[in-house]
Order: sequence, then structure tokens, then C-alpha cells
Amino acid sequence: MKLDHLVLFDFDGTLTTRDTLFEFCKFYAGEFKFAIGMLVLSPVLAAHRLRFITAHCTKEIFLSYFIGGIPSHEFEELCQKFANHLKTLIRSKAMAEIEIYQRQNARMIIVSASPENWIIPWAKAYHIEVIATRLQVVGNKMTGKILGKNCNGVEKVNRILQILDPSNYKQISAYGDTSGDLPMLGIAHHRFFKPFRGNN
Repeated sequence: MKLDHLVLFDFDGTLTTRDTLFEFCKFYAGEFKFAIGMLVLSPVLAAHRLRFITAHCTKEIFLSYFIGGIPSHEFEELCQKFANHLKTLIRSKAMAEIEIYQRQNARMIIVSASPENWIIPWAKAYHIEVIATRLQVVGNKMTGKILGKNCNGVEKVNRILQILDPSNYKQISAYGDTSGDLPMLGIAHHRFFKPFRGNN
């Protein structure tokens, strides 16, 4: 017997108005230290825009700069606090859509390239599952390195297939806003690209 409805959401830029990786680092470091960090890392970000460095490597360099060496328990506490700030970044139209799916008892999953650590605390409140990039912890400290692969592009589909069989669902809806979401949108019956823009 097939299940009714699976809903797959990208997070950054789709549900949120801004990239949460930058927002988290700003939240942790403060405006001044974040600005200094962005200046220091500007050659890396420029190289990524020019496609000299992969998104995976860029993210590791960025995270290593800002959170490398932080005790893992302290990092998790920061992520819990940041979940409250996330409420201000969620697009109102996206929130309205989530509430509709809640009433329909649809299975909702956020599939994101951002680290799972700060998405999960927010998503739990709305009974949304999370598949996202995992971060490495060594000696109870954050390294800033990615555990496995960056959850983007084809890796989004690979991670989805690890936990479910799409053929078990009568309908699948997927929401995204970048080329990294296209493989995920490709497995859906209903595809929505940049659907919540305009007045958030």
C-alpha cells in the first residue's frame, strides 16, 4: 500500500530569506568578527565563485575558520539558541505551506547542504525530518570539516534514497531554488522552483 504524500524542502534560500551558514557564523562571532572573517576569507569565496574551488572545500575552509576547535557541546548549545533566530529568517509563504502539509499529515523532509546541527532544532518543532550536511567532531571538538559529502546536488538524492523508497509514495512534492536542488526536484511529481519569493 502506497503512502500518501512526501514533501522535500531545500532550506537556504527556499524556506529562508538568507543563507544560514553565514547567518550562524555572524550569530556566533558577532558582526565585527564576522566582517573581519569575511575579509580574510574573501579570496577563498572569490575562488569558489570562479569555480576554482569546490563548494565542499569552500565550506570546510569557512567553517574551520569560524568554528574549528569549539567544544562540540558548546557548538550544539549555540545551534539550539540559533534555532530561535531562524524563526525570523523563514519566509512567511513557506511557513504557510508547511502548516498546510501539517494538516494533511504529509511526511516532510528538509534536505539541505547546510549543517544539520542548527536545522534540526528548528525543524523538530514542526515535525519535519532533516537530511543535511554532517560535521566532523574529533576529541569532542568541532574541526570544521565535513563528515562524508556535502549534501548538495546528486548527494541530496543519494541521501534521500538511503532512508526511503520514492516509489512508496502516491505523490512527491519538492521545493528548491538553485541548480544544486535540480536532482532532488527530478524525483518529484510536483516541482517548485523559487516558489516563496515576493514579500517573503
